[in-house]
Amino acid sequence: MPEVTIALLVVVIFLALAFDFINGFHDTANAIAASVSTGVLSPRRAIMMAAILNFVGAITIGTAVAKTIGKGIIDPVNVTQPLVVAALVSAIAWNLITWYWGLPSSSSHALIGGIVGAGVAGHGFHAVHWLGPKSFSAIVQSLVFSPILGFVLAFSLVTGLYWVFRRFLPHQVRDIFRFGQIFAAAFISFSHGSNDAQKAMGIITMALISAGMLDDFTVPVWVMVACATAMGLGTASGGWKIIKTMGSKIVKLQPIQGFGADMTSAFVITTASHFGLPVSTTHVAAGSIMGVGSTRRFSAVRWGVAGNMLAAWLVTIPITAVLAYVIYWCLISILHLQ
Repeated sequence: MPEVTIALLVVVIFLALAFDFINGFHDTANAIAASVSTGVLSPRRAIMMAAILNFVGAITIGTAVAKTIGKGIIDPVNVTQPLVVAALVSAIAWNLITWYWGLPSSSSHALIGGIVGAGVAGHGFHAVHWLGPKSFSAIVQSLVFSPILGFVLAFSLVTGLYWVFRRFLPHQVRDIFRFGQIFAAAFISFSHGSNDAQKAMGIITMALISAGMLDDFTVPVWVMVACATAMGLGTASGGWKIIKTMGSKIVKLQPIQGFGADMTSAFVITTASHFGLPVSTTHVAAGSIMGVGSTRRFSAVRWGVAGNMLAAWLVTIPITAVLAYVIYWCLISILHLQ
């Protein structure tokens, strides 16, 4: 194996784990914002719980999402190490930019945009699987419809809970769902690990195939453990700016609403993981929070903040695709590979 290939493979593995780490602290808010904002859990306890369950979810749910990321967008035979490096650098850069500004954009969008942009740079538009099951179009559909589903299900669930507990005193409802929300926060932490950590697993496995170290797309155990650990450590580091946006700037939550938002998000994400669909945990969590906030009145949701988040989501794939395209050709030029 050429020395350049080995060096680039090492870089890919490092960058993929770095992406998982950043994804962890970037998306910590998805799992704990509701429970922290309602006062059910202290930030420190919530983060530690999320970190542990992120790790558990990443190593127990399977590798269906990893296979979608690794094979669904671009055929592994067309993958080169510079292509993967460009995709990862683009996604990491965008994650750090949005984290700095406190915008809960999607790490999933960033990575998918990076893969598409680098794939087009390396092999042209025909290299991307635009249509078909678990292709780019199918992934985009899951990214678009999952937060809408989160909104509808969360609105319906909390509306139903209001009806069931309509004869209870407010403090009784609050006490009941303070405990329920801890379980819901644990569930969404588990589901987050089950979906997001697999994306880096897919990237590393793709790179191993490209380097000739694997014959078929089977995620090695060491890759699963490494990605799960990186995400768990990233989650443990927290992401306070995004937690503040998710937990209070969209809508002020009560425990019953926090329970509904977290349970809905966890259900949608876990279902997507089962079917191998990479969804944005940020999108789903935000959609669910908006859904529960709308049960009181639509004006309770700060739609201006939600609009800023939506704008960040819409531009993520195009920006990271263009960025990855440029990075790819810069890398090729520097390494004199063409």
